[in-house]
Amino acid sequence: MSGDGRLRADDAARRAAGTEPEDARAEDARAEDAGAVDAMAEVAGAADGRERPRVRVMVVDDHPMWREGVARDLTEAGYDVVAATGEGRQALRVAAAVRPGVVVLDLRLPDLPGVEVARGLGASAAPPRVLVLSASAEEADVLEAVKAGASGYLVKSASREEFLDAVRRTAEGDAVFTPGLAGLVLGEYRRLAHRPAGPGPDAAQDGPRLTDRETEVLRMVAKGLTYRQIAERLVLSHRTVQNHVQNTLSKLQLHNRVELVRYAIDKGLAELD
Repeated sequence: MSGDGRLRADDAARRAAGTEPEDARAEDARAEDAGAVDAMAEVAGAADGRERPRVRVMVVDDHPMWREGVARDLTEAGYDVVAATGEGRQALRVAAAVRPGVVVLDLRLPDLPGVEVARGLGASAAPPRVLVLSASAEEADVLEAVKAGASGYLVKSASREEFLDAVRRTAEGDAVFTPGLAGLVLGEYRRLAHRPAGPGPDAAQDGPRLTDRETEVLRMVAKGLTYRQIAERLVLSHRTVQNHVQNTLSKLQLHNRVELVRYAIDKGLAELD
C-alpha cells in the first residue's frame, strides 16, 4: 500500500474507533460554528433589495422551529441576524467571531445554562446586550438572568410586535422587561440597597463626580423611563441622552442600565414607591 493509502486507512480507522485527533475534533467544531452562521446567511438572503441592517443579532434557542421563526421575524423586520444556535458553548464561540450587538437568549439550553452564557457574553471583549426570551416568568429565573448581565427579560407569550419592540429598545440601551417583571427587579435591587452592609450615607461622595445633567438623566433612568421619554422631558435629542448614559456608565465602570439602576438606588438617587 502507498504512503497516501496508509494515511487514509489510518485516518478511517481512528474515526471508526472514536480516536480522532484533537485537531480534527476542533475542525469539526469550527465547521459547526460556521454552519450556525451560514444558516442565517440563507435566511437573510430572502430580504431582496433591502439595505444591510445596522443592528447585528444572534439567536440562541435549543428548539429549531422557535429559533428559525425568531430569526425570520427579525430578518423581516430589518435586523441582520448574523448567527443562530441551540447550544450555549457554541454561542460563546460564535459570538466572539461575529460580534453581535444583541443576543436573544433562551435560558434552557442542553449543554450550558443560559445564565452562564449571559455571564460569558458579558465578560467578552465586545460584550453584546442580552435579551432573555424564556418560557419562564419565575422570580428566581428573572433575577438570576439580570444578575448574570441580561439587559432585559421577555416571556415567550409576548406578541411578535412586543418582541420586535423589545429587541429595538435593547439595541438602543434600554432595560426591557415583560410588564410586571420590571417592578420585581427594581424591588430586589431596592432590598439589596437597604442591607446593613451596604454603602453608608456619605458613599455618594466617594464615587466619580457626575455632571448635573448626567445625574438628572440617571434619576430618570432609575424611574424606568426610556431614552425617548427622557429626551422628550428634557427637550434633548435621543442621541444626546444616549451619550449622557454612556458617559455615566463609563465614569461608574458599569456595563448596562440594570447596573445603573442599582447604583442609583444604592446612592439614594432613585425615587421608588
